[in-house]
Amino acid sequence: MIDFTINAYTTLLSALREQGYAFQTFVEFLKAPAEKAIVLRHDVDARKENSLRFAEIQHGLGIKGSYYFRVVSESYDEEVIRKIAAMGHEVGYHYETMDLNSEQLIVPFDSAQGDKSEQWGAEKLIDAAYVEFCRNLEMFRKIVPVETICMHGSPRSKYDNKDIWKKYDYKQLGLLGEPYYDIDFSKVAYLTDTGRRWNGDKVSVRDKVVSPFNFNFRSTSDIIKNISLLPYQVMFTFHPQRWHDGIYEWTMEMMLQNLKNQIKYLLIKMKK
Repeated sequence: MIDFTINAYTTLLSALREQGYAFQTFVEFLKAPAEKAIVLRHDVDARKENSLRFAEIQHGLGIKGSYYFRVVSESYDEEVIRKIAAMGHEVGYHYETMDLNSEQLIVPFDSAQGDKSEQWGAEKLIDAAYVEFCRNLEMFRKIVPVETICMHGSPRSKYDNKDIWKKYDYKQLGLLGEPYYDIDFSKVAYLTDTGRRWNGDKVSVRDKVVSPFNFNFRSTSDIIKNISLLPYQVMFTFHPQRWHDGIYEWTMEMMLQNLKNQIKYLLIKMKK
């Protein structure tokens, strides 16, 4: 089976359903986790039409997932958001305001202040990022209810978008959860297609969790073949822009992602 195609995705969903898993949105899992549950998380980074197709496939199978949209043009689309929500899927905010605001940050240089100057700049950035986060959240909530959020990794940025929550509390905004804070990954396995691979830890800058489940699946077929090894609760993270049936789109995505992986690998190496 050729990997990262719509057929591979559909086959995986069918295999999981045959194993007797209940499919829950992230917010459903937070409120009342099923004993044997799959949470399908989709980060809508780009190619929003691919996410709509994923939502339609799930709807046809009678299952639901969670879709996290960025505010950039290649992701944010009110019509797509409404269509996905109308099928019963969850829609959330894929926030990146630390990264987006960092380009506008001006840190005053003061040799006498040293680290204090940098600390002042970071504080200012967090405040600006939070203000924009709140504004964007309200924009989403004018379209659909939003109860959960999920950070965008922004691998090229030196800023972690989750750093907002070092000062602020998203639950004060009526939000129930953020996967990296509100899932116990010592009990819930985490599988992500980051890097267009299922064992992409070496090319993942921020899409990582601490977990005892150290699977090394090389492909979607590997997951399907070893599906009985999965624990009772699993979160899958998909980036739908990586999955294509067309030969041209599939090949271009593969080449682009391989290049990105090399860059991310170098970035990770430089930070060590």
